[in-house]
Amino acid sequence: MHSFAVPDRVDPIETIDAAFGIELFESQVASRHLDLAARRLGAARQGFYSIGSSGHEGNAAVAAASRVDDPALLHYRSAAFFLQRCKQIPGLDPIRDVLLGVVAAAADPISGGRHKVIGSSAASIIPQTSTIASHLPRAVGLAFALDRAAKQGSSCRWPADAVVVCSFGDASANHSTATGAVNAALHAAHQGVPMPLVFVCEDNGLGISVPTAPDWIERAYGPRPGLTYLAADGCELPDVLGAAQDAVQLARTWRVPVFLHLRTVRLGGHAGSDVESAYRGRADMSADLARDPLIGTARYLISAGVAGASELLERYDKIGARVRETADEVVRESRLDSAAAVIAPLAPDHPAAVRDDAGRMDTSDPAPRMTLAQAINHTLGELLAENRDVLVFGEDVGRKGGVYGVTKGLRKRFGARRVFDTLLDEQSVLGTALGTGSAGFVPIPEIQYLAYVHNAADQIRGEAATQQFFSNGQFRNPMVLRIAGLAYQKGFGGHFHNDNSLAALRDIPGVVVAVPARADDAAAMLRTCVSAARVDGRVCVFVEPIALYHTRDLHPGDEAWLASPTAEHIPIGSARVYGDGADLTIVTFGNGVPMSLRTADRLAAQGIQTRVLDLRWLDPLPVADLLRHAEVTDRVLVADETRRSGGVSESVFAALVDAGYRGALTRVTSDDSFIPLGPAADTVLLSESAIETAARRVVSSSRPIRRT
Repeated sequence: MHSFAVPDRVDPIETIDAAFGIELFESQVASRHLDLAARRLGAARQGFYSIGSSGHEGNAAVAAASRVDDPALLHYRSAAFFLQRCKQIPGLDPIRDVLLGVVAAAADPISGGRHKVIGSSAASIIPQTSTIASHLPRAVGLAFALDRAAKQGSSCRWPADAVVVCSFGDASANHSTATGAVNAALHAAHQGVPMPLVFVCEDNGLGISVPTAPDWIERAYGPRPGLTYLAADGCELPDVLGAAQDAVQLARTWRVPVFLHLRTVRLGGHAGSDVESAYRGRADMSADLARDPLIGTARYLISAGVAGASELLERYDKIGARVRETADEVVRESRLDSAAAVIAPLAPDHPAAVRDDAGRMDTSDPAPRMTLAQAINHTLGELLAENRDVLVFGEDVGRKGGVYGVTKGLRKRFGARRVFDTLLDEQSVLGTALGTGSAGFVPIPEIQYLAYVHNAADQIRGEAATQQFFSNGQFRNPMVLRIAGLAYQKGFGGHFHNDNSLAALRDIPGVVVAVPARADDAAAMLRTCVSAARVDGRVCVFVEPIALYHTRDLHPGDEAWLASPTAEHIPIGSARVYGDGADLTIVTFGNGVPMSLRTADRLAAQGIQTRVLDLRWLDPLPVADLLRHAEVTDRVLVADETRRSGGVSESVFAALVDAGYRGALTRVTSDDSFIPLGPAADTVLLSESAIETAARRVVSSSRPIRRT
């Protein structure tokens, strides 16, 4: 634990350099005029975003207190911060940049017209969407990653002494994501892990229409052990500047988390469509107007003799004229006009470069035949040995070596800096992955069970998957998320340890979903995922069938399910076929692969010649392989261990129909049910008998199409 003196109170800056004071005032004024312009553009149906920063312009001082190379993850009311920081970088035009975002122009330098976000690669401002508090776990992960990168000598786009600045509102501070992130930061700091992070809570007392008690934020975060709490009037420039400078200095010097509480006001309602007079009294709104931060800054500058009222009004009008002139210009900018243009940065795909990266590994010594779990462990070891940017972490991943022994021995071989345990909190696990990925690592986090990923799904859906999309590829967070999942686990089950639902992962744009069934595929697919993350910044979900972890046999005693980990590259979206039967194609994945192969053996004894197609990749589906093998037999049975509604089979059907397949098509699935404990599980899960019955039926009731 660090020991340092924390002031009982933060004194405001007594004097501010005249030129600096004017500079901050102009950032605040420009922010206000941008809000007004956004409202006007919206009313004219030329703009599409009106959540403003009016009342929060004090955050310009937070920008001034930090450096341009301090990564910032900002609240959506942070236009003044954005303007002040971007002023420090030659060549940037932050007023124009904000307005380009408001009108969704393709020339918007951060999102390319995809969303109005506050971000800049040059200014180290990582763009965030408006999902409540979802960026806080990433901020914690990034603060963790800064010092980890420096100590490991890893490449990082930010300097070793950088501080992460993360701002949010008072309503967001109540969200479980925020409370969990703050807890994770304090837990790390308590253990002596560097955590250079300034949480900035901009407290305007409202969550849209729901009030926050005036003393709540201080009561909730002020007395937290290990968290330095500083407060300031966010409407008074000297006060907020002094507090912000102290907060950043403490975090930078001692590498600890600091909570900066700025009491602000919200002027003009939540957004353009919000009529706050419907839920606020005139007296409350008037009280907020009296605390207008622009008036506060002007009052200070006049009293300090920096400028007179007429000069400040002249500057106000001049900036307003420039904003209006720029707004008139940007409405003529072109917008994204095709699906291809919109989607372009979502899922970069350079298969040749991915293949070359995966082929860098030294795999000259052949490995013995092994189980799926052993192959994953073996490959993780190779990845850690060959790549300094790889980190492996999660619940019980380090000391224990994983619940199923998949990471056993890795911590001992590669050290606790690269293989480590995390809190029992999926949001923190994924936040660590987001932050380390943003800092240049290739993280391989583990979620202990598939059912647990839903505790933190927004960290994948709202954060990881959107980063390249909303930054037009300028920021990325590569990761390979390992998840132990699917059903058929014997002796230890029930819903939370046998979840068979993948729908919530498969419908996230740009996310790769891989499900290996054999040891050799698992090794090659894991390498492919890591290389896709490194080369293209991809977010890959690697679902490992628990029931196959330690499986050795296809049939009793034959050890046919053991295989040697291979150095072969398996391209994303390529299937594997077993057999060349011409009567029926069984399409399956995961646990369904050995089930279907055993079924195929029984069908062969009945004179039905079958081929089994292992999809391997569930997103993107291997459509070309699927169609080719379907048309060979003109009979397709999809054996899907997920649920009937929302399961994988629905997408397989759609892919075949869309591609023009005209042959017989049927499916067998698990039931639309949670999975019960014990033998009752067999009543709702896909079974081999169901596969065999459906196979005989489709073969006997259909004829192959004669193709000319």
